[in-house]
Amino acid sequence: MKRELMSMRVLAAVAVGSMMLAGTTVAKAQLSVDRAVTGDAPKDPGPLATDVSAKLDAKDINAVMLKVGDWQLKVAEAKFNQQWTYAALYDGLLAATKGTGNPAYRDAVLKFAEAKHWRLLDERFPHADDMAMGQAYLDLYLSEPVDKRNTEWVKNTKMNLDKLLVRQDDPNKDLWWWCDALFMAPPVLARMYQITGDRAYLKYMDKEWDITTAHLYNKPNHLYFRDSRYFSKTEKNGQPLFWSRGNGWVIGALVKVLEVLPEKDPLRPKYEALLKDMCAELAAIQGPDGLWRSGLLDASSYDQPEISGSAFFVYGIAYGLRTHLLDKKTYQPVLEKGWAGVLNHVYADGRLGSIQPIDAEPGKFAPSASSVYGVGGFLLAGEELDRLVAAKK
Repeated sequence: MKRELMSMRVLAAVAVGSMMLAGTTVAKAQLSVDRAVTGDAPKDPGPLATDVSAKLDAKDINAVMLKVGDWQLKVAEAKFNQQWTYAALYDGLLAATKGTGNPAYRDAVLKFAEAKHWRLLDERFPHADDMAMGQAYLDLYLSEPVDKRNTEWVKNTKMNLDKLLVRQDDPNKDLWWWCDALFMAPPVLARMYQITGDRAYLKYMDKEWDITTAHLYNKPNHLYFRDSRYFSKTEKNGQPLFWSRGNGWVIGALVKVLEVLPEKDPLRPKYEALLKDMCAELAAIQGPDGLWRSGLLDASSYDQPEISGSAFFVYGIAYGLRTHLLDKKTYQPVLEKGWAGVLNHVYADGRLGSIQPIDAEPGKFAPSASSVYGVGGFLLAGEELDRLVAAKK
């Protein structure tokens, strides 16, 4: 069985290899552009915050969301762009406005969306990363009163998704050959279904999700390989190599999709089961400090925790508890330890540290390292915690 499974993975790697090689030049160029604007790692970030509390009540949750959100908006707004890195931040900023009531975060995203005329990047169509911006566009549209919604806000995103639905590529080839892609494109398709009522968007999303999962999801470990290059790679301790943020992207995507699927939708059980299985694995490998390392199955090989993945894990567990998918007795302690652990990496000025810079695999980085996508995950987690607290009242 192991030999058969490995053969299947090798075939999958060959199937997507040409796609990966074709995109190497673009990916390298994109890497340099993104690194220049997404974050930094100063040698002297100042002291850690002493005015934040991990207590799960609205006041404390909102206070730290405002602290981190204000810092990030101040340092990043002038660098806003349409890349996937910032798309994740916009999702978090919109969530922060919902959680804290501060309109500044939403206003900043709205201003940028208007400046870009609500357009997606489309130079690499159908690359999932270039569709990630659609989440913010569609969420802004859905947040407006029904009688005030402007279809121009969703027009370009819909045009790109409609092109996706009728693409003529090999239907059995991995379009989303890296697990991060599940956060970038599926939530946009799900929201377009929510807006239009057209299940063609859900059907396409589900088909491509299944193809990606068939190739990258490791059932024994309930985790996703980042892409086919990691099927045979191992950690120093011999365990398979699973990347924290890559699996964080998947957890975030599951929440984003489940938010949209109606309670009686026939697709819900599959996505709920996947979230539950992944959360069970994450609970089992949570570190003593409440966090997860860059490489999930060999914590001793990494000097410090990785906050972008950890924040998305807290986000997923909080959602699972609020919607009663996860058992409170088992997962409430996991949630509390996780949130407390994340807050231990907030600096006095609001910087959120210990976020791995742009990469595709586990790695090492400075404790001060911060990047916008990690803050996006943090703000999503904070808003979901706020909703969980409110649901208990």
